[in-house]
Amino acid sequence: MKLAFSTLGVPGLPVPEVLALATAHGYHGVELRAHPEEPVHPGLSPAERADTAALFKTAGVEVLGLAGYTRVAAPGDDAPVLAELRDLLHLAHDLGAPFVRVFPGADPDRPREESDALAARRLGTAAEDAAALGVRILLETHDSHRTGAAAIRILGPVGHRQVGALWDVMHTWLGGEQPSDTYAALAPHLGYVQVKDIASADDTVPLPLGAGVLPLTECVDVLLRHGWDGWLCWEYEKRWYESAAPLPGLLGAGREHLLRLLGEAA
Repeated sequence: MKLAFSTLGVPGLPVPEVLALATAHGYHGVELRAHPEEPVHPGLSPAERADTAALFKTAGVEVLGLAGYTRVAAPGDDAPVLAELRDLLHLAHDLGAPFVRVFPGADPDRPREESDALAARRLGTAAEDAAALGVRILLETHDSHRTGAAAIRILGPVGHRQVGALWDVMHTWLGGEQPSDTYAALAPHLGYVQVKDIASADDTVPLPLGAGVLPLTECVDVLLRHGWDGWLCWEYEKRWYESAAPLPGLLGAGREHLLRLLGEAA
């Protein structure tokens, strides 16, 4: 498996410094948080996109994906949602990123079946753009659809290879789902896996990998047991938790922990 980290853990850090961290600590790729407050976002000019892609190529580090904030099950018209997603797909294409992350974001007061159908329709429409651009849209296990069982209610009806799943191990755990059950639900659709660690369901301040309660060992074990060889991406949520320790000082030990889990599972 290849290892990456998300720029959510280093808010606002310029791309050259992000790449320096990746190369210094042996990470193969970086997940870029695609938000206006970050250096990489859909508002970049063609020249800025080309420069960013060149920096990654020179460093020998891959752009794993763009972590966007489009909520595909949110109420409202389709047009703004599809336009936002289309902008992300074009940015991913320009940067050479294979994946774009989206959230479900369904209204809890709306009937479940309506939200599922809404998201599936939008993803099905966007899948054609994704296919043309060579990018895959990944629905993250998050918010209204935090388990694999919930995500598959959307992904199943879409039935398009350019639409898949991003497994966030914290959210499936918070949803009470076992790693083996998550994998069984998402396996045909799985793009990559976000790993992290926390102290408890009531204390989600990010911790160094292995210092908390999330079932990382079980997740890696089930992936290897089924021959899955994709990406593990450490999403350290520093942006949302100012009190969390700075990520740069944790990256080396985090990589070693993941390599240890992979070695033990093998």
